[in-house]
Amino acid sequence: MKKLLIRIVLGSSRTRFGLYVYQQILDATMGRKWGVTYCSTEMRFSAPNQLTDYRVRTFETKEPETLDWIDSISEGAVLWDVGANVGLYSVYAAKARKCVVYAFEPSVFNLELLARNIFVNDLQRQITIVPIALSDVLGENTFRMSTTQWGGALSTFGEEFDQDGLLLNEVFEYKTMGLSMNEAVTLLRIPGPRYLKIDVDGLEHFILRGGSDVLGQVESVLIEINDDFSEQAEESSRSLEEAGLSLYRKCDIGAANMFNQWWVRDPNSSR
Repeated sequence: MKKLLIRIVLGSSRTRFGLYVYQQILDATMGRKWGVTYCSTEMRFSAPNQLTDYRVRTFETKEPETLDWIDSISEGAVLWDVGANVGLYSVYAAKARKCVVYAFEPSVFNLELLARNIFVNDLQRQITIVPIALSDVLGENTFRMSTTQWGGALSTFGEEFDQDGLLLNEVFEYKTMGLSMNEAVTLLRIPGPRYLKIDVDGLEHFILRGGSDVLGQVESVLIEINDDFSEQAEESSRSLEEAGLSLYRKCDIGAANMFNQWWVRDPNSSR
């Protein structure tokens, strides 16, 4: 049925009238928005497909620990949202905590919705999009994706594995530029974060590896870790501990042994 419907729509778009109808449908889809209110903070988000609709509808329930972490952020602080996707948490942090947010997102399919969500919430002076992949080295590499849907996740940069350390089920790829967190500060002159959120589906340890200077200055980190992916879990913990951070809270996100880990600066750290 889905393939038949697609065939009919694409076939009709070859006529002038059909193309007009197709354009109206596309415009209506991209203009579809949902309002969300959380802790008295009102937001609006674009939801042109089922996945983004799901992300918006589950805003309060999907990762409550992420919202708790954002609510703990000092008002007006600099936040890096690494793996910002379509910007739900960037928008909430900017609105609820008045954060200055740098939203790192290399997916060309998510960037348009990220920009739309920033604009519709009038946050273009608070949120800066950084459309570059973070890694541990500077240079070009391949960005591999498991989906091309708006709001999609599960991608990798410069590697071929997924969030479990297994071979990524790739459907699309392109070359783009990457750099480390330290280089984002020194080369792009992005202010170092006081708060750091990382959710990049398996590359977290590479990003931490390239950010020792940045990590030495952060007050708190929220990072998604797969305990079954031992290389990722062990190296990530080591990098965070060496930066003077301690694990404060570990939250099950309902997917195998995946956890959102909340790290805070150890008051006894010499960093």
